[in-house]
Amino acid sequence: MSTPDPLRRPPGPEVIAVVVPAYNEAASIGATLAALARQTDSGFRLIVVDNASTDGTVDVVGRFAGTAPFPVEVVTETERGAGTAADTGFRHAITTGARFLARTDADCLPASDWVATSRAYLGEGFDLVCGRSVPRHDERPTWAERTVFPAAVRLAAVYGRYRRAHRAPEYRSPYVLVHGHNLALTADLYVRCGGTAREALEDGSEDVTLLNRARRVTTRITRAEDLVVESSLRRLRAWGARRTLLWYWDRRYRPPDQARVHVR
Repeated sequence: MSTPDPLRRPPGPEVIAVVVPAYNEAASIGATLAALARQTDSGFRLIVVDNASTDGTVDVVGRFAGTAPFPVEVVTETERGAGTAADTGFRHAITTGARFLARTDADCLPASDWVATSRAYLGEGFDLVCGRSVPRHDERPTWAERTVFPAAVRLAAVYGRYRRAHRAPEYRSPYVLVHGHNLALTADLYVRCGGTAREALEDGSEDVTLLNRARRVTTRITRAEDLVVESSLRRLRAWGARRTLLWYWDRRYRPPDQARVHVR
């Protein structure tokens, strides 16, 4: 796998560091990598954070790196947690020179203009860009999965906007719907706000924590409906709509054992 020289900046547009946390995603990450390879803007480097996988995730990434149209790195984080892995990836990217950052997950499919759209928003001066999530088309979503569940998520986001905890006077930006698998931000904001919470997946929503940390230090946050990532339906299908919504609502539902937290 190639490793970019942090001291050498390529000419032209700023190179974006795309961070993908991955835990036992050998069966899924190939599609994510293929979607990244189809980006109309290939001016980015990919950092996959292996979160102590016990399957062939790293092998899949290694094979992809041999022909990828952009630099690929694998960083290891042994402490479990999507937020922890994302934080490790973001901080590695910043340490090695990145000024623009983006994140998706290893079971997701970014739209072909995802990097280009991220770059456009960050180039316009936004510090944090929160994109739109839609179901993966290759998982053949039902009508309810395409419409009813996303509508419920958006309704929950409206509740989040008016929730007292999200309206404290120290917040400088309004609350917006955020998905950890679809966001872009500047390295400067990441450092200033403290970054992603290093916590286990079942302990909290690291994307909401990042958003609220960012809201304390900047007014330049936007919800971008044209920044699109297709996300997997596997949690919804394994748990059902009620439990899934309760999971995203402050983890009011938690599986009885940790093994069931990671739906594969």
